[in-house]
Amino acid sequence: MSHILSAVAWPYANGPRHIGHVAGFGVPSDVFSRYMRMAGHDVLMVSGTDEHGTPILVQAEQEGVDPIVLADRYNRVIVEDLTSLGLTYDLFTRTTTKNHYAVVQELFRTVHRNGYMVEQTTFGAISPSTGRTLPDRFIEGQCPLCGADGARGDQCDTCGQQLDPIDLKNPVSRINGETPKFVESQHFFLDLPALVDSLATWLGGRTDWRPNVLKFSLNLLDDIRPRAMTRDIDWGIPVPLPGWEDNPTKRLYVWFDAVIGYLSASIEWARRFGMDASGAPNPEAWRAWWNSPDARSFYFMGKDNITFHSQIWPAELLGYDGRGSRGGEPGEYGTLELPTEVVSSEYLNLAPLSDERNADGTTKFSSSRGRVIYVRDMLARYQPDAFRYYVASNGPESQDVDFSWQSFLERTNNELVAGWGNLVNRSAAMVAKNFGEIPTPGELADVDRDVLARVTAGFDTVGGFIENNRLRAGVSEAMRVISDVNKYVSDTEPWKLKTDPERLATVLHTLTQAVSDCNTLMSPFLPHSANAVDAVLGGAGDAAPMPRIDEVTDLDDPERQYPVITGDYSGVRPWASRPVVPGTPIAKPTPVFTKLDAGIVDEEEARLRGE
Repeated sequence: MSHILSAVAWPYANGPRHIGHVAGFGVPSDVFSRYMRMAGHDVLMVSGTDEHGTPILVQAEQEGVDPIVLADRYNRVIVEDLTSLGLTYDLFTRTTTKNHYAVVQELFRTVHRNGYMVEQTTFGAISPSTGRTLPDRFIEGQCPLCGADGARGDQCDTCGQQLDPIDLKNPVSRINGETPKFVESQHFFLDLPALVDSLATWLGGRTDWRPNVLKFSLNLLDDIRPRAMTRDIDWGIPVPLPGWEDNPTKRLYVWFDAVIGYLSASIEWARRFGMDASGAPNPEAWRAWWNSPDARSFYFMGKDNITFHSQIWPAELLGYDGRGSRGGEPGEYGTLELPTEVVSSEYLNLAPLSDERNADGTTKFSSSRGRVIYVRDMLARYQPDAFRYYVASNGPESQDVDFSWQSFLERTNNELVAGWGNLVNRSAAMVAKNFGEIPTPGELADVDRDVLARVTAGFDTVGGFIENNRLRAGVSEAMRVISDVNKYVSDTEPWKLKTDPERLATVLHTLTQAVSDCNTLMSPFLPHSANAVDAVLGGAGDAAPMPRIDEVTDLDDPERQYPVITGDYSGVRPWASRPVVPGTPIAKPTPVFTKLDAGIVDEEEARLRGE
């Protein structure tokens, strides 16, 4: 058994999340975490809402509310949506907790003490109309290196090079289109050149990452430079140094703040729920995932965040550990282990509509233009597992993918309903009609042993794909196994065996066992329906544990309350065949999956057009 940290990207709390977001970080991380628990590993899945930075300030000002009011509102919306999707966080928290502030400041002080946080004069981008600092990602222009338009102030997605806002040609603010003003300001920079050798050694050992992620990450080493870790802003975590901590306009950069959330969430989890082997409270339980070289950590996000997870965050950890060219000693948290893998997905775009398309033939999700499908709206109209199946089978695992309502309809009806749902329904219906319970089998024939062997083999193949974060291959293999079981039904023709009750009992027992095992294979992908199928087969409907929302009080501020996602996943079923029990009552089933009407395509596209 291994300790597995499932570190999931932190959604920004300036609005509800759309399906493109959760296709990149949500469903992939949950499928992986559910499987790893079933495989016997000790998983800690953590994340929360990212609540600092200029975008929240800008939106709060537009709405006439304090930033924390805006963050509170969307924190709750996001918590509810991710819970409804069935994401099994051990703790989903937020970056405005006192615990998070303390952890971030401890890392900053130690990185600074070790010599990897250096003070420099730089040019910061200021909005001429408001006087407010513009974050790097809110400035766009032409890349000075490759000439591509739409480069951001931190990097160019076309050539992959890091940039500073002042480097851009013809820079404009994404907030209001004005040309930013650049002014001198004192800031702390993470000295990446002093850490580059250690970064290169670490990245050089990452041989099993997705090729697109590894190539991009290695390319970042070609033009490495110090990166600013503080900002001229009044909404964020104070800089914990004399002469800085009382300055109301200097705060830590959100990308020093947010990525440390993986550690602070782990510490908060341990303070709230950690236990030792005897069951006693253990606020140091987080160390098993962070201080042990044997622990493994997997970071899930979209490709626009690779830089921060394969360069900035590892460099911060190396600086904290004192593992750069200047040496140094770890702080109170001890030596912190670097990521095992950065599991980055590409983009889930909207397939082009007839009235709007980009030059590349896609339509980007855009909340401001109404071209968006929010998670909440998707789950209000369709089964969560229908969406989870779409992401698992057709998600942006290694290349950008276009989402269309037509493809969602076809995946749901032609594969989920016609393949898996039909097998469950007709199997249970035949058992209910002929026996009313799982029958006792007679001697198995070769065809029976063969189908059971095929299903059993699926545990190794499907499990191997999920463990290597190849969800599309994993769900495809599981559906292939389901196809084999459907073929078994066609080959054995149980509806013709009424005159041979022993053979009928054997076939239907074999079929029930195969369906039960297929349900286990599908449960990481489709947890809601896994519980429904379990109930159809006479179980308690608890095949896949589900998350819950707890209302908690800030551990260090009794005046503040907020919701968290957590859950008890200790009783998870093992990733193995579970013998079905003869005599278990089976009632006439109702369909597990809802077949979609073809009319939803026109309805949903009309919504996207605002009709």
